[in-house]
Amino acid sequence: MALDFTKRQWLTLMIMGLADFCNAICVSLQAPFFPNEAEKKGATATEYGLVFGVFELVVFIISPIYGQYINRIGPKVLFNSGIFTTGTSAILFGLLDRVPDHVPFITLAFVIRIVEALGNAAFLTASFAIIAKEFPNNVATTFASLETCFGLGLIVGPMVGGALYSVGGYYLPFVILGSALFVTAILTLCILPRHANEPYQDNEKSASMWSVLKIPGVLVCSLAICATSASIGFLSATLEPHLRQFELGPILLGLVFVINGGIYALTAPIFGWMVDKFLNPKVCSTVGCFLVVGAFLVVGPASFVPAETTLGLVIAGLVLHGLGIAAVLVSGFTDSLRTAIAKGLPDSIETYGLVSGLWTSTFAFGAFVGPSVSGLLFDAIGFRGSTVFIVGLQLIVGTVILLFIMCDRSSSRYKDISVESLIKIQDGQPPDSVTASRSSSLDITARGHKPGFIGSQHSISIESWRLSANSLILSNSYSSKQGRWARSVTELESNNAAHYGPRYGSFDARPAAYQDTIA
Repeated sequence: MALDFTKRQWLTLMIMGLADFCNAICVSLQAPFFPNEAEKKGATATEYGLVFGVFELVVFIISPIYGQYINRIGPKVLFNSGIFTTGTSAILFGLLDRVPDHVPFITLAFVIRIVEALGNAAFLTASFAIIAKEFPNNVATTFASLETCFGLGLIVGPMVGGALYSVGGYYLPFVILGSALFVTAILTLCILPRHANEPYQDNEKSASMWSVLKIPGVLVCSLAICATSASIGFLSATLEPHLRQFELGPILLGLVFVINGGIYALTAPIFGWMVDKFLNPKVCSTVGCFLVVGAFLVVGPASFVPAETTLGLVIAGLVLHGLGIAAVLVSGFTDSLRTAIAKGLPDSIETYGLVSGLWTSTFAFGAFVGPSVSGLLFDAIGFRGSTVFIVGLQLIVGTVILLFIMCDRSSSRYKDISVESLIKIQDGQPPDSVTASRSSSLDITARGHKPGFIGSQHSISIESWRLSANSLILSNSYSSKQGRWARSVTELESNNAAHYGPRYGSFDARPAAYQDTIA
């Protein structure tokens, strides 16, 4: 799993990992003690529950907007403004205990939480786009590494927050951890590379959220992410009441709660590496969906499973859940990005931002719906009966992805062409790596060495090689902007200019020898 990164890439990855970790801590630290503080002010469970829920709702609404305009704003500006906003909001949230009355308290809690969600959505959308820009050949691996940092932050946040709360009261965890995120924001401001705005080329499609969503492959990925996020929210709302029957102490209860998150943090980089190297991301998503199905069959167990509830079954279910969410979430972002570019959207920061915003938005929507539905079902039919909702949802999504894989045969029509073969094409010779079909027609895809990222397709007959070879349109591949591919294409263009002269492109301007050849 050795990664050949440049110094700039390593610095970018480390500072973004630190920012992810601190951001997750600030987002999650209030869970153990805010409900108690809200009740002291006269707030009901519904009110402070909505304070938590409105966060995900705002992220769901605003993330696609950030993704749409990330090229105009700039990913670094969006990233840093998001971190500064989240850190400032965390510090302000720690001052709520000084608000005396019920209505001002809950109103300010809503306002601060909404502003914090605006910052968090900006941070996440920009961070995923920067990953795609800076690490074109290792998107899944680096995405998974940052998700590991974020997952660890979600685990550490409540523990550190609770410890600081017991030492210094309500304000201390927010002030200390919010300030830590603020310092991290200053570091990212100094270290994170700036990416210039990328104007569209005339031959590129204009990217928009609708143009991304109407791609079937991207829509399937979004469904998987939403369903998986709903499963996480389901457990966050109902697992604790389900565990009360075991009468666990606070320490053991806390350990049970971090099992699925810990497994996710440990296995996400592994799934990311496999997706980058050899594993079809949709296959990975399918496996993840069925792992989540197995998890919810066991964790209850489900009402139709003839087994008694035991702590061992609950733990086994949480382990399967951690594996499942790692497989789906890591592959979902990478697959959406690959599919969008394969369908002709520009290989630019704006497309990265749109896919990032879509990922963040669909995850937030699932995180909002999951707890809401689980609470209603838990009150009506209990935990074992309510798990059927997630089982059915994941079965449907997993089956849809499986059918999509079986019906989508387009990837088998493409064949990678090496740089040496491209030089042969430029010279009018058929490449060694391509074999003519029975109809003497060749499917040639000019694309980078990154598997799965499809460029432009051209069907070329053997007899027309010399007519078509030098006019072959080489589209930008997903990894073309920074790798060997871009340099090779530039060299080919330079050779063409030297061979044919500045007026190359006009048939009459070509050398006489070339005209005699094709005649």
